Amino acid sequence: MSNQNILSVKPLDFPWKTQDPFLFCAHHADFYPKANDQMGPDVSLAGRNLGSDFTIKDGFRMYHGKEIPGFPSHPHRGFETVTIAKTGLVDHSDSLGGAGRFGEGDVQWMTAGKGVQHSEMFPLLDTENENPFELFQIWLNLSKANKMVDPHYKMLWHEDIPVISKKDSNGKVSKINVVAGNFESAKALDLAPNSWAKNPSNHVAIWTIEMEAGAEFTLPATSAEANRTLYFYEGDDLTIEDSSISNYHSIEVKSDSDISLKAGNEKCFLLMLQGKPLNEPVAQYGPFVMNTQAEIQQAMMDYQQTQFGGWPWPSHDNVHDKRKGRFASQDGKLTERS
Repeated sequence: MSNQNILSVKPLDFPWKTQDPFLFCAHHADFYPKANDQMGPDVSLAGRNLGSDFTIKDGFRMYHGKEIPGFPSHPHRGFETVTIAKTGLVDHSDSLGGAGRFGEGDVQWMTAGKGVQHSEMFPLLDTENENPFELFQIWLNLSKANKMVDPHYKMLWHEDIPVISKKDSNGKVSKINVVAGNFESAKALDLAPNSWAKNPSNHVAIWTIEMEAGAEFTLPATSAEANRTLYFYEGDDLTIEDSSISNYHSIEVKSDSDISLKAGNEKCFLLMLQGKPLNEPVAQYGPFVMNTQAEIQQAMMDYQQTQFGGWPWPSHDNVHDKRKGRFASQDGKLTERS
């Protein structure tokens, strides 16, 4: 790749590789059939490796769910999860008694800190039609100083997330959803208190970008300290500067240069992850991310002894009443959205 503003282009796999301060990103796109009365797929699940079903069959995966797709209770320590539910619904339950149902563009920002268990189940509610589902889960590292902070759970409702529409000289529109960071006059919602993204000097940005066919858009320069990656996951072709990029690739670009983008003959959908690196050692074992192997061993011992508060829900694949709308409940406070 000869363009000096493009540092690398790589095909996307599962999960997507990320740069410091991010740890990884998973893109889930599933086409679930109509639902049964238990909020699972109304089809036979025979022939699947239930409990660890990550192979697309008939358009969908069950992941770790056995009756309802999703991820039953599991622990985390030492980082944050940022879950962007673009289509479909997610039911959240955690070991601190927090609960929620979110989707259709909502974002959940969870700081695992010193330790939390949670489940993320994908209830299917439409018994007459298919239940399409799309989600990003992004792992953002915590600094050494904040790895053992108290867990924190925050909802960013899609009605509140800033969206900027940029029209080019031909009238074509690009829409930028500002989940984290700033874009022109748009400032992201307040984030978790101990997040690396909380401090503006860390230049963390998480944007989803939707470009009309043929639209042109310029990604503005930021600090040279930041790492910046674009994930082109839907569309036929994208031109970055003067280089043509095919669908389903990640593109690392210079952060301190304006980057010109032009969509091809179809709409283009991108995710951008940007941030100043922590430049700290990373020790990881499954859902635990610390700085040393000794801290990983301690995390495993702590979880065995405390279960990070235990599991207060009826089942490890807990889902909420199918009649409920979007909501969040934490520390005795209930927020409901239509």
